[in-house]
Amino acid sequence: MKRTKLFAALTALMLILAACTAAEDGGAATTEAAAGGGDGGGAAAGGTLDAVRAADVVVCGVNDGLPGFGVVGADGTYSGFDVDFCRVVAAGVLGDADKVEYKPLTADVRFTSLQSGDIDVLIRNTTWTATRDGQEGASFLFTVFYDGQGMMVPASTGFTTLEDLADANICVLSGTTTELNLTAVFGARGIPFNPVVFEDNAQLRPAYEEGQCEGWTSDSSQLASFKAAIEGEGGDEQFIMAEIISKEPLGPVVSDGDTEWAQAVEWSVMATVQAWEFGLDSGNIGSYSGDNPNILNFLGTDNFDPGLGLSSDFAIQVVTQVGNYKEIFDRHIPAIGLSLEGSPNNIWTDGGLMYVPPYR
Repeated sequence: MKRTKLFAALTALMLILAACTAAEDGGAATTEAAAGGGDGGGAAAGGTLDAVRAADVVVCGVNDGLPGFGVVGADGTYSGFDVDFCRVVAAGVLGDADKVEYKPLTADVRFTSLQSGDIDVLIRNTTWTATRDGQEGASFLFTVFYDGQGMMVPASTGFTTLEDLADANICVLSGTTTELNLTAVFGARGIPFNPVVFEDNAQLRPAYEEGQCEGWTSDSSQLASFKAAIEGEGGDEQFIMAEIISKEPLGPVVSDGDTEWAQAVEWSVMATVQAWEFGLDSGNIGSYSGDNPNILNFLGTDNFDPGLGLSSDFAIQVVTQVGNYKEIFDRHIPAIGLSLEGSPNNIWTDGGLMYVPPYR
């Protein structure tokens, strides 16, 4: 009898302990879910996509002082390659490329702005790196521009190699991979130099033109952009060295933990490349009359829905209103002296790296 009572008491105690443990675990899980933590926490809530649709606007972090990629005209209108991809996202998600609120951001504050929810998406010459992917609460999406870091000097210096810049002052932006690469490469080669650091290009460019620096290091696309601007405005001739010292994949960035929003942004952006591959552009995408099943899926004319949270005709909206990738590139990038010919930004069928997953 005593053993029976003891067993019953132990059983009751175990049940009480199990219930307490389950309650604690459930509370932790509930707390984590409420915070958007865990696998897919943000995606399950559908946070950003729903919020963007409710607000009927995409808040896009951009650069406002980089010719070819992001500039503001005298009338306050934004334009450029990156700006057009903000418009691509708005067209894909909201059906209207003009429903964008632009937030100009310096390199130092771009991730803070993304983490705080001040912007929905960052499309501002931002390099995808392991550390940023792992430590900035950021998810990097499809690379829209393959770049690399270079060095520009006044042609009058006669400098042609990095070694020529020993003991030179070199202009660089703070809070960038450019600053880190400069230190790493020059340190590894034993080239002494003096970094002259600026928050943005609006401060850096005049300092460089005034002779505060013998060299200016940045993404090669940026250097080409400012070379064209300086020379076009009657400034001194500039020389961009041939050597590329880093890989700089650039593309849209969203906050971690919201898969639904990330997919909507990524497939909207990739639609520009897929349209290019299919031979569809802003002039003909709305009048396609062929029977290619892959194209019909892409255009949504057969009500194909892959479950990405986008309307069936999102690709038509994107390309009609903004253009395919080549149209966007040709609208902005040749003006700064760069072309698709021989570039990694060309379509994969022409030797480039622009290659997207099949839309099926």
